[in-house]
Amino acid sequence: MTATDLRTQAEEIHEQFADQLDLAVEDVQERLDTLVNDYQVPVNEARRSVVNTYLDEAGMDRDQLASGGGNEQVQVSDVDAPEEWVDMRVTVVELWEPRADAVAQVGLLGDETGTIKFTKWSKSDLPELSEGTSYALRNVVTDEYQGRFSVKLNRTTTIEELDEEIEVGDDSVEVEGALVDIQSGSGLIKRCPEDDCTRVLQNGRCSEHGEVEGEFDLRIKGVLDDGEEVTEVIFDEEATERLTGISLEEAKEMAMDALDTTVVADEMREGILGRYYRVTGPTFGRYVLADEQERLTGPVDADELLIKARSI
Repeated sequence: MTATDLRTQAEEIHEQFADQLDLAVEDVQERLDTLVNDYQVPVNEARRSVVNTYLDEAGMDRDQLASGGGNEQVQVSDVDAPEEWVDMRVTVVELWEPRADAVAQVGLLGDETGTIKFTKWSKSDLPELSEGTSYALRNVVTDEYQGRFSVKLNRTTTIEELDEEIEVGDDSVEVEGALVDIQSGSGLIKRCPEDDCTRVLQNGRCSEHGEVEGEFDLRIKGVLDDGEEVTEVIFDEEATERLTGISLEEAKEMAMDALDTTVVADEMREGILGRYYRVTGPTFGRYVLADEQERLTGPVDADELLIKARSI
């Protein structure tokens, strides 16, 4: 990146914090230059790091930050990291009933590359979005939960209704096969309760926040084999309950009675391993995230298929 480009980035960041901090544009540019040119950090990552530093210094939350106008215009399929400020042109595909007073609207946004969940906070005091209507959204924040990316609309977001219609594509894939393995980290798990952190705890510890109380969740990390290739699939709490018939509350009771959380995964394994399934959902890395699943007929020898799959 040229010095002129870095200067532009620095001026935008300086403008965002002009009312809170006594900053010089040159100091901001120097921070960016060190990260980008000395440490080869990508520009977007460098900008986010510098902004986070100034947020800490100013004692501000990210949603209090005004946009400096330097957001990238992205499509749904481009969203692949949390905590990024972006602009989007999308259609409201579906609205759901909010489950908390803090949420004004929640649902799905889409463009030709696929769909993504959105949340609009009540405190943002933004206009209502309507199903089937297309909008230009500026200054939205990307988020991630259980491997699924989403966007959040906050008080600095601007919403402009579009005359044109943004066509919505389908980013889902469909896989079939025998469920031949349930990997470790499945069943009844605990996640970090800190805001915007969903890491699975290991021995009661979060890799970022240390020892925490943790909140229970259900998950299955499974392996489907169609006889030619294997696919790793993640079932979240809702999908896991549909697949196994075991709810989160029932799983917690099972673990409490046995004084052991591993009994939940064992019970699930006995009910679903070696069965055929059809799974539909978006991909995340090497995983398919199960939005829909269907039980197909016929049990199989899971051990035999897993040995075969590992030899491929």
